[in-house]
Amino acid sequence: MSMGIDWALWRSFLLVADTGSLSAAARALGLTQPTVGRHIDTLEALVGQTLFLRTPQGLSLTEAAALLVPEARAMQLTAESLGRRASSAPEAGVGTLRIAASHVVGAEVLPVALAPLLAENRGLSIELALSNDSADLLRREADLAIRMVRPSQGSLVARRLGPVPIGLFAHQAYLARAGRPATSEDLTGHVLIGPDADPSALAGFDVFGAALGPRHLRLRTDSEAAQIASIRAGLGIGPMQSGVAARDPMLEPVLPGAVNWTLDAWLVLHDDLRRLPMLRLLADHLSAVLPVLLRSGQMPAQPAAT
Repeated sequence: MSMGIDWALWRSFLLVADTGSLSAAARALGLTQPTVGRHIDTLEALVGQTLFLRTPQGLSLTEAAALLVPEARAMQLTAESLGRRASSAPEAGVGTLRIAASHVVGAEVLPVALAPLLAENRGLSIELALSNDSADLLRREADLAIRMVRPSQGSLVARRLGPVPIGLFAHQAYLARAGRPATSEDLTGHVLIGPDADPSALAGFDVFGAALGPRHLRLRTDSEAAQIASIRAGLGIGPMQSGVAARDPMLEPVLPGAVNWTLDAWLVLHDDLRRLPMLRLLADHLSAVLPVLLRSGQMPAQPAAT
């Protein structure tokens, strides 16, 4: 069956699928509940099948409707990307860009990096999509990404930002209370903070060999932000990007000569968008400031001209 695409109908479909409620979807869309209900009725008539089942817990997707969600989600991402492009002026520094990054980079690094850029370009707006899962730039989930793994897709352009050192750190109050370990073996007597189930993060503890491993961790969470908050609270010793730790004078490195990891950071963007003046402005700025900021925690003396 051939049918025209009415994005308003599919947008209502996705919100009802996400919330399980006509009223919640209506609030999110700024519409009335009867209007969203009519959207669903119209869509069901167009596709010729029931999309939602009424249950005591709310509305749930039918099996047929669940198969439509991925395509509708892709259409949503494309519509959002189109909206950002359409609202952007031809000149650099005017419009909206979306950056994908990890929770730690988004919360601890990008605010510092973006401050001078937003101060000098009052027409520029930034959206941060924070997740430890790699955003799929090919599906337009973001315009630019900061990643610790180089992408393999040929349609993406990657600029290496340089090494990101990671070490063990602790709050001065914890070290004053529990003592400072002199060797990696001494760590077994301390409260250690680290990942829970993330295999790539757990692999970092291989540097200690059999003497110290994930089983010795006394606070486990795959949230790097929670790990950092626990270290700052004086709970124990844990891994942190050295640049992030350097901005907190109360944090001290633990076994700095014996324990360190290094990751490579990459700035990733679409090949077909890299000539967009606004995106080039952002990419050039981040390429200039992030190598120093990620390594040392400090902005370069002379950030990129904007």
